[in-house]
Amino acid sequence: MSKRFVTGHNEEGKSIVAYKGDTSFQMWVTDRSPADNKDKNDAAKRKVRLEPPSNGSKFAYFQVFPEDPSRSVEDIEKETAAGFASIDADHCRPDTTRDPRMHTTKTVDYIILLEGEVTLLLDEEEVELKPFDVVVQR
Repeated sequence: MSKRFVTGHNEEGKSIVAYKGDTSFQMWVTDRSPADNKDKNDAAKRKVRLEPPSNGSKFAYFQVFPEDPSRSVEDIEKETAAGFASIDADHCRPDTTRDPRMHTTKTVDYIILLEGEVTLLLDEEEVELKPFDVVVQR
């Protein structure tokens, strides 16, 4: 598993590693821009939400697992709906007719595929992504 390192400053103003640990879905969140870089709290240690705070930012990490052909569309819909509800994102699923996992947000997402291959499913097309392909999703 990859690691997360967050830098900060000690009492003398010298740069340090403030937080070190395993990566998780929510890597970092800011509540405003410009960010308060003197805040001593670990910004990832809060309730996970799909969208960042208003005027804030969010850095997330996730994995896409291979499809399980034994799972029905109904099971995927039920699981996905529960997942979106758990992160206060029911409103982000306006049209799931093409795929239960499709969603929309008022954010810009920066995605880098590190390994494997995955299909980016859009309303009007599909894009086959390979390692180190980058997506700016708006």
